[in-house]
Amino acid sequence: MTGIEPSESEFNQAAGETLARIEQALEDADLDFETPADGIIEVEFDDGSKIVINRHGVAREIWVAARSGGFHFRPQTGGWADTRSGEPLYDKLAALIAAQGGVMVRF
Repeated sequence: MTGIEPSESEFNQAAGETLARIEQALEDADLDFETPADGIIEVEFDDGSKIVINRHGVAREIWVAARSGGFHFRPQTGGWADTRSGEPLYDKLAALIAAQGGVMVRF
C-alpha cells in the first residue's frame, strides 16, 4: 500500500495479512493469545494484563491497546506507521510486549 487512502478491500487484505503475521510471531514466542472475533487478537500475560490488537475498518487503521496506552497505525508504503510518532507497528508492538510481558517477539 501507499500513503494514499486504501480502498476497503485493500485495507482488509493488508490488515488480515498483518494480523496473521502477528499471530504467527506470538505462536513462535509461545505467548498466550486468543482471537475472540475476526480482526481482534488478545495477548494475555502471566500477570493477567492484556494487549489487544484490532483492525478498525471505519478508520482504516490497526489499533493497539496496552497498559501504557492506545496506539493507532495507518497503512504506509512497506507497513503500518503510528499516527503520532511514525514508529512502525512491528517495532512498537515488540517494545510493548517486552515492556508488559517481558518477552521478546520477532515479527
